[in-house]
Order: sequence, then C-alpha cells, then structure tokens
Amino acid sequence: MRALYRARPIILHSTPSSFPFTDPQKCPFGPFNSFAQKRFKKPVISARTRLEDRVRDPKLDKLITHLKKLQTILNLHQLMSNKKRGPFVSLQLMSRWKNIVGLNVNIGTFINKYPHVFEVFKHPIRRNLCCRVRQKMKALIEEEERVVKECELEAVQRVKKLLMMSVNGTLGVHALRLIRRELGLPEDFRDSVLAKYNADFRLVGLEIVELVDKDESVGVAKVEFWREKEYREKWLSEFETKYAFPINFPTGFKKEAGFRDKLQNWQRLPYLKPYERKEVVKVRTCGGIEQFEKRAVGILHEFLSLMVENKVEVERLAHFKRDFAIEVNVRELLLENPGIFYISTKGNAQTVFLREAYSKGHLIEPNPIYVVRRKLLDLVLQGCRSTRELAAEKEIKQLSSSAGCTADGGRRDGDWVIPILENFDNENPYNSVSEIGE
Repeated sequence: MRALYRARPIILHSTPSSFPFTDPQKCPFGPFNSFAQKRFKKPVISARTRLEDRVRDPKLDKLITHLKKLQTILNLHQLMSNKKRGPFVSLQLMSRWKNIVGLNVNIGTFINKYPHVFEVFKHPIRRNLCCRVRQKMKALIEEEERVVKECELEAVQRVKKLLMMSVNGTLGVHALRLIRRELGLPEDFRDSVLAKYNADFRLVGLEIVELVDKDESVGVAKVEFWREKEYREKWLSEFETKYAFPINFPTGFKKEAGFRDKLQNWQRLPYLKPYERKEVVKVRTCGGIEQFEKRAVGILHEFLSLMVENKVEVERLAHFKRDFAIEVNVRELLLENPGIFYISTKGNAQTVFLREAYSKGHLIEPNPIYVVRRKLLDLVLQGCRSTRELAAEKEIKQLSSSAGCTADGGRRDGDWVIPILENFDNENPYNSVSEIGE
C-alpha cells in the first residue's frame, strides 16, 4: 500500500502516451481505445461529386472564358452608350463601374488589354483621360442588331417550338427574357415580336405568352433528322434509331465493364417525345423511371438545339421545369449523360453545351447571328497584337489635323471661301480675281 501511495503522484502527472496499452497508435485494437475505431462509410455519389469528377473539355472551357470577357466589354459599352454627354466617358467615372460589370482588376488595366476595342485619349479642354469605343467595334455591334432583325422569323419559330413543348402551351415572358440573347430575340421582343405576330402569340396579362394555333409541321425535333440520316446512310434498323441520341464521349472518358450494354439498352428505350401530347406517368415498373428521365433528356436536347449557339446557363433551365413537366434534378440529369451534354464551370456560372453541335470549340453548323458574334469575339481576342495599324491611323489623324484637313472629306479650313469667289467670278466674267484684289 505504501508503494502504491508513493507512485500515486507519478501516475497522476503522467501522460496517456506513457502507457502503451492506452495509446491507439501503439495498440490499435482493444477495450481501452474502442472509441477511436472508425466505421467504413460508402462514398456518396451526388451531382456535386459528378461535377468535380467529370472529364473536362478544355476547348469549351476556354470558349466560356473568352465569352465572359466579351460580355464584360458589351456591358461596358452599354453603360457608356447610356451617357448622353458624348460618345466618350472619363476613366474616373468608369472606375466606379468595376463592381457593376464584375471586374476583379483595375478598370484601366482591363481597358489597356484591348486596344482594338477601346481608345484612350486626353480631353482637349479638361486634359483628363477619357475612353471611347472604336468604330470597328461599334460597326460589329450594329451589324449584330441588324442581323437579329433580319432573322426575326427564325426567332419566332423558336418561340413557337418552346410553347409547343410546354404542357399548357404557355410560358412566362420573364423566362423568355432570361434567354433572349440565346434565342436571338431583340431587347424589346415583347412589343416588337410578341405583339407584332398576334396571329401566333397571345399575351395573357403582362407576363404570360400563350400559343394561339399549334402547327404540327413545326413540331418535329431536330434529333429526328439525325435519326433519319443514320437510318439511311448506315443501314441501321428502325429499332436501333427510333429513340436513339447522338453520343460523343469526351477524350479520356473511362468506360466501365458492362457500360456498352447499358448504353445500347438505353438507346433502344422508348420515351414520350417533346412535341407529343400524352399523359406523363412516373411509375416504378417496366422501366418507368428510365422512360421519364429519357423524356427529360429529349426535352433538354431539343431546348438546346433551339438556342442560337446551342448553349445556355444551367440556372436558366430552372424557369422552364414546371412548364415542361420536368420533375427530376436537371443538373444531375445533365451530368449522368456526358455523351450528350457538357457542363462548364468557367466564368462564375455553369453553362451547358450540346456536345454534338461543337467541334474543337466551334459550332459545326453556324448561323448568321453566331457568325457576327464570332467576329466580335475575334476582335476581342486580338488583344495587344497588330497594334501597328492603330498607330498608323493615329499618325494619319495627327497629320491631317496639323494640315488643317478633316477626316471625313479632306476639306481644309479655308475651302469655304472658294465657292464664294467662283460665284463672284461668274457674275463678273470680265473681271478676274487679281483685279478684284487690286
């Protein structure tokens, strides 16, 4: 007892690591460290894990990064054009727009990266630095507006198809406004398009548009043309192509054992097509859930096919779920079909592409609106290259201004007196200019 009493302070002041039977590292199993044992947890497969583990497409990711820069420039142009004082804005005022357009760098640094788009000069009176959009950029923006007006009938057909896909034949004007640029509609499409074509559309209240007459000839999905081409050219049976979709897996996609058989069975699975009008029932027998999900894939495929650039932000799709009767998780559905869709997370937003429509970052079947927007993007991507032309133009302007000429017609400051002297000479044919001077 005396020995235990003497060893008491040593036991109290000793650390747990001094006893090997209580250290979980030295003795991993036992009754003293049962609380340290960890149970095996099955890895969770969700939309977030699918998004992180997906195979990336660097071409489409790079395209989204470039389009983000173009959209920032267009937002700056919109803010500059709203100012009524003149076609230029001081850099001091533009520095306040940094948070509005979503820039994380100085506004002056951003403008200097694109000399083909912005021109920085010193105000002749106030002597402060000002900025204006170059004429070439303005011409391309005006060309885009003109092409959008010329392709108005095609935009009307796109809206009609969207209304035919909806369950009740109605859509919200706000939802259409969110994808206005993707549909190729003008900014005032509610008054210039929906109200103009009153034989096709009817405005119910202020924020709902309804389809007046359903045209069955228009209600043909774009994937049907691909199926017909596959049936004729590759001599495939109707059983193989009637409900199939074009599949293009990204480079580096790993196919597990049995994946081809599952994909083949899914391609043959029948589903309710986007423009068919039947009761959609979600059942758990005879492949009911698979058919229901495949119907949602068909609607999303046709939705992206109607876009001008075959892409749209994932958040915008949430505004059409109720109208299209899509009751599944849209983002998870897109990630489960990597051969049909691709989600890019660049540009502070998630953008979904129709994979079959793109090749090496370019649209396979370009349209007039896409061609003009690509010209805008190419002008932005020039960056600081080919600036000798800009320096030559600036030098020509300086020489013309020093010589007293204007840039529009090449007239000098004293040319206004020539027609007066000519008229005076015609009235006095017998007198010369030299005699008048005497």
